[in-house]
Amino acid sequence: MYKVNRRTFVLGGLGAMVAVPRRNAYPFTLGIASGEPASDSVVLWTRLAPDPLAADGHGGMPAADVPVEWQVSPTGSFAKIVSSGTATARHDDAHTVHVIAGGLAPDREYHYRFRSQGRLSPTGRTRTAPRPGAAARDLVMLFASCANFEAGYFTAYRRMAEERPGLILHLGDYIYEGQAKPGHVRVHLGPEILTLADYRRRYGQYKVDPDLQAAHAAAPWIVVPDDHDVEDDYAGNHRLDDIPPLTAAQWTARRAAAYRAYYEHLPLRPRSQPSGTSMRLYRRLEWGRLATFHMLDTRQFRDPQACGGHYRVCPDADRPGRSMTGKAQEDWLLDGLAQHRATWDIIGQQVFFAGQLDSRGTGNMDAWDGYRAARDRLQRGWVERGVRNPVVLTGDIHTAWANDLKLDYADPRSRTIGAELVCTSITSRGDGSPSTAIPTASVNPHLKFYSDRRGYTRATVTPEQITADFRGVDAVSVRNAPIRTLGSFAIADGRPGVQRP
Repeated sequence: MYKVNRRTFVLGGLGAMVAVPRRNAYPFTLGIASGEPASDSVVLWTRLAPDPLAADGHGGMPAADVPVEWQVSPTGSFAKIVSSGTATARHDDAHTVHVIAGGLAPDREYHYRFRSQGRLSPTGRTRTAPRPGAAARDLVMLFASCANFEAGYFTAYRRMAEERPGLILHLGDYIYEGQAKPGHVRVHLGPEILTLADYRRRYGQYKVDPDLQAAHAAAPWIVVPDDHDVEDDYAGNHRLDDIPPLTAAQWTARRAAAYRAYYEHLPLRPRSQPSGTSMRLYRRLEWGRLATFHMLDTRQFRDPQACGGHYRVCPDADRPGRSMTGKAQEDWLLDGLAQHRATWDIIGQQVFFAGQLDSRGTGNMDAWDGYRAARDRLQRGWVERGVRNPVVLTGDIHTAWANDLKLDYADPRSRTIGAELVCTSITSRGDGSPSTAIPTASVNPHLKFYSDRRGYTRATVTPEQITADFRGVDAVSVRNAPIRTLGSFAIADGRPGVQRP
């Protein structure tokens, strides 16, 4: 559906044809992408990389800047061009391009493409958001996380493309940083990545995957990173362990390289461009009166994990001064929630939000259970501000969940004050099992659904309800496995919590 004739390019809607020399190396090996939809614009992305796995991280491109033409059309034939221009793919930026395609109509579907060095890119499908405050048609939104190349094939991305969604959210672990592990389904190139060249080549290895490219070409994305996009279980400036051993200067350089490569390879607006080890990733996107998306960064500003990051609870988990988001982001979130600009306030973030302890009192200290005072501030904050429909979307944990959010997780009779939908992983943890038995259900009655399959979550957002379908592939150890709905839940307007539809 997104294929184009790569040997022709319609210029300015006039129907002129330009022949493409066969001898040129094809520069669009990593595909195309769009993201960050506003009511009048969208970000278009590509990277020129005829040799995407080159060890120097420059994708086989020369040490020179290269012009890249781009076009946006309301139809796949490109008979009419509504926005176009020429961008510069800079050598210093690994020949990546971030175009703000403006002058677009709200709540419309568009098609886009690039041309450079006489070669034409694939065609992508994107759409704009409705105007702020405007009525909006129903939105089919998919969200996913945790795509470990070694753990299996990216079939779930292919199935996401086939859904033809209006929007895709990626909630972290777009890449994994680890060294090659022989014996896995697929194998990373080289050792654990540390330098900018390493990160660029790792993105090249992931983005050359045709299933991932299909998902990017199908819809605009909104993205936030998690730990593996930098280093497993990092927290702000803190490393949970010293593997591999790094000096303070090497750790700083690694974070800076990871943030830079993340920006280079995803369709983010210039406001997110990093400066050293600082990158503005928390942001708010409006979808008319239907939804406001509050996208959080739960890695860059958090305090180190309590209890040494182990699966046990110690007094530090309840220390009032600890934060998952940092005070500035916490205030920003609560201020945004208080605006009541849409029916649904959707909080896109990375780690398990609801309380989840077992009978021995152990819990995940890398998730919000390790930052319980901070979670309590946020939950009480949205209750005090009269937020009607807070819905938390989560990745990270490699399994799917549907959860009621409670004012007090120690009291099953406590008031339900929101809902959490947790997507499983794209591949991480391998094939999984058909199990839907909820772990620790006897001590966590607010946890309503669990699945150990790989896949994603499909959320259909209407003014009356959000319907969540947890989608799982039968296996990731083989290519092109079928997908099925493993469970469905609804969140009704004005009724916090999840119910069977």
